[in-house]
Amino acid sequence: MNPRRSFLPAVAGCLAGAALAIYAATRTWSLRVVERPGLPDLRSAATGAQHAPWLVGLALVALAGAGALLATRGLARRLLGGLLALVGAGVVAAAIAARAGLEVGRAGAFWPVACAAGGALIVGAGLAAARHGRSWPVMGSRYERPTAPAGPADPGGRSGPSAASGLRGVETPDPGTAGETGPDDQRTETRADTRAVWDALDRGEDPTLR
Repeated sequence: MNPRRSFLPAVAGCLAGAALAIYAATRTWSLRVVERPGLPDLRSAATGAQHAPWLVGLALVALAGAGALLATRGLARRLLGGLLALVGAGVVAAAIAARAGLEVGRAGAFWPVACAAGGALIVGAGLAAARHGRSWPVMGSRYERPTAPAGPADPGGRSGPSAASGLRGVETPDPGTAGETGPDDQRTETRADTRAVWDALDRGEDPTLR
């Protein structure tokens, strides 16, 4: 398998192993029944977490580590993989030790085995991260949306060069000054008067006699 393709299976395996270990550790691992003639039987049940309290703690560490695999990269991810492998090995060892020291009575051996299997999944995910973590993809900036540069605010709600270009060349008439002569009209009249003066001088006329 391509090392890059082992990324998601490793994360999923770590999550599944941690969830399985937690669930199995909270099931009944031992059940002792004391029969009492004429009275109800006396039952004494205990879960794996009661026999090995650190089982749930180790599984929770593995659960958090699965999420951390998505956020880390390079050497940090490989070191995290080594830590997860140790945590998974601890789950397996704790499940075996707790099961070996139990008088299970009527309880079966399924849940201790399931807990150990969850620890094995965590070990596999940790070893994969320690070996291939440097080549795994990184959840990073390529998923972030680029931020547009800020521009001058536009009263109409727009900003930036596009808003400014949209207003260029467009004059909005003022309702309060409709029918009045604006600055552009005054400049046009001034240019016309100046041209008329020069035309009169070219014809030999004195414009001041008008």
